[in-house]
Amino acid sequence: MSTICETFFKGVKVKRLDDEGNSVNVYNKPVVVQLEYDPKGMLVKITEESEQKEFIVCKGSEFARVGRKGIIFKLSTETLLLTFASDEDSNQFTDAVMKIKADKSASVFSERTEESSASQYFQFYGYLSQQQNMMQDFIRTSTYQKAILDNPIDFSGKVILDVGAGSGILSFFAQQSGAKRVYAVEASSIAVHAAKLVAANNVDDVIKVLSGKIEEIQLPEQVDVIISEPMGYMLLNERMLETFLHAKKFLKPGGKMFPSRGELYVAPFTDEALYMEQFNQAKFWATQDFHGVNLSSLRNPAMTEYFSHPIVDTIDINICTAKTQRHIIDFQTALKKDLHRIEIPLEFHMLHSGTVHGLAFWWEVALIGSNVTVMLSTAPTLEWPGTNWEQVRCLLSEPIFAKEGQLLTGRVLMVANAKESYDVTITVQIEGTNTVSTNTLDLSSPIYRSESSEREAFSSAPFQKFFSSSPIYRSRQMQTDWTWLGPVGVWVAGAGCIAAAVLLGLLNAGWLGK
Repeated sequence: MSTICETFFKGVKVKRLDDEGNSVNVYNKPVVVQLEYDPKGMLVKITEESEQKEFIVCKGSEFARVGRKGIIFKLSTETLLLTFASDEDSNQFTDAVMKIKADKSASVFSERTEESSASQYFQFYGYLSQQQNMMQDFIRTSTYQKAILDNPIDFSGKVILDVGAGSGILSFFAQQSGAKRVYAVEASSIAVHAAKLVAANNVDDVIKVLSGKIEEIQLPEQVDVIISEPMGYMLLNERMLETFLHAKKFLKPGGKMFPSRGELYVAPFTDEALYMEQFNQAKFWATQDFHGVNLSSLRNPAMTEYFSHPIVDTIDINICTAKTQRHIIDFQTALKKDLHRIEIPLEFHMLHSGTVHGLAFWWEVALIGSNVTVMLSTAPTLEWPGTNWEQVRCLLSEPIFAKEGQLLTGRVLMVANAKESYDVTITVQIEGTNTVSTNTLDLSSPIYRSESSEREAFSSAPFQKFFSSSPIYRSRQMQTDWTWLGPVGVWVAGAGCIAAAVLLGLLNAGWLGK
């Protein structure tokens, strides 16, 4: 753990070495080398207009001292020699590198999480665009503001820990509510920007931004209150709740947690259109003549894959065919191990007859203060604008028909995985019959279906990059009837697109003059 402070080294000469050790100047004058915090270790930046450079120093980095003032770094694409202006600068830089190299600790976080998932996770939350999207979620931000400012007795003169502080907005609320001191702990590179906000708002005497993971840092004192926004899709996705619970090691006896309790709601739903959207995705793999290749042997694996993705969108509560059940997690008393395997038994009395296509999920959290309790809800009954979490639906690959009054039983099994998420298995059965259906889904790979998700997810280039490389994404408008145009080798959605697709295909095939 360290407080956020950017370090600058002036007058640094930078040379590039070839395989034989010959050197050439990268810049025609000495430059400024900047060090910043990075979740993987330390970021080295050179922001010269002629050629900008940055690289990360981590445990596996290769480097060596050369003389009193020089340091060589062997990078993936080149080898650089940095010669500092003084022995003092060279020693300070080397000490910073050695601290990263010497850290051999394996935290709870690193043991439970794949390195690639962690890297993508922290990169994602390091974008200002992502922080902006969360901050501009009015329901989210205003709910936390109300809970903190309307409970001054819990914050005034108290020591606060903000877990996963991000931009630091919750820390600012705590400071506004009279906190004596706030430790804003953030593992992504956004911590650097949070520190700048704190300094620019002249509250650095109260808010201390600390870079690092809560599982790896140490605090100089115990805290009175822990605040955080650790909820993901279906409440538990991203496994940030475990980090929130881990932070209780810093909480004084009788201390408070905001949020204090979480409730996951589940209900069966019917939605033929959504089911057919997923079902029709596999049509491509049923093609028996794709440029002379029979793809049909992959249709079943494609069906399995498409139905393994949860659907994130805003639903109409009227599609639910029974009253909800809920699973409660008391954050004040829960242990991390309680979240590794969660089994929720189901028992629904069907309110009307219909096809059950799957289970719908949403959640609420309670921020319980000494004065007031404030609820943050993602329920579909709320009016627009709703929240950025929306609702999640898990489809059955084989829907079942249930009559009004019948008892629908089953379970939801959520098993934590190393992708900072859960494998979700849903099973439903009509009591007293042999009618049963089950499906396993990967919560880390959802489909973002609604228009609001589209606007939010693709409001910036970093989001486009992230979503194109990780979860499957598509908008509702694209999910119409798909038609395979064999002669031109394309699938098109809706009759209105066919003429354009045929024309494009003919042009690409060279059948029409240019």
